[in-house]
Amino acid sequence: MRKLRSTGFPDGKNNAVNSRKSEGRHLKNRVHELLKSPDLDRALDELCRFPARQVISPLFSFLYNGDEHLRWQAITAMGKIVAGLANEDMEAARVIMRRLMWNLNDESGGIGWGSPEAMGEILAQHKDLAEEYAYVLISYAREDGNYLEHEMLQRGLLWGIARLSQVRPSLVQEAVPHLVPFLTATDPALRGMAACIMGLLGAKEARSELEVLTGDDAEFDIFCNQKRIRRSVKEAAKEALEKFQVQKNRNGF
Repeated sequence: MRKLRSTGFPDGKNNAVNSRKSEGRHLKNRVHELLKSPDLDRALDELCRFPARQVISPLFSFLYNGDEHLRWQAITAMGKIVAGLANEDMEAARVIMRRLMWNLNDESGGIGWGSPEAMGEILAQHKDLAEEYAYVLISYAREDGNYLEHEMLQRGLLWGIARLSQVRPSLVQEAVPHLVPFLTATDPALRGMAACIMGLLGAKEARSELEVLTGDDAEFDIFCNQKRIRRSVKEAAKEALEKFQVQKNRNGF
């Protein structure tokens, strides 16, 4: 008589494991469907109905996705869901922030795609988390800190810092000296993003570098208001300088 090979689990336990795996796949597929939806606001509302701890893992997996639209939707969703979680359980939200930080650590063995953007979106969405972790996000732009050398990660980092600067500029203001060097980077996306940040922060100490960039015809892509937008570096520089002028007129000096 043929003997059945043991799985190492009692039948009930094995069935429970398989059931959990099936539920996990189903949830990931549902998250994927929602992130692909053209109506992100409705999708976010539905995602927020799931327990945050369950939906976070699928969102992490989509941060590395090659589909750019899907990746940005995941970043936006991560910000909203972690902010909501922080309102209920701050320590659980801190665990997620530490996981994003770990992804950017050399010891993690990964690259950390999407992590700086997700951090910036989360901090833009939640004041208390921003006050705790803004310095960490900025440290990735500091050569005396946790400086990210990978150019593509730097793009994500500057986007994250720009997103934080939109909502909480006071938390980024002291980082200006560490961000100015990006205005002369070889990558036009870094020059353009840095110019955007200077405008958001009213960083008049960068005026001379920005004036040089008003002749820079190179183009770069930026994700803004749930859309991918193509801009030129000179447009970003001119816009920053115009913001300086508006501030001068408003303040009278």
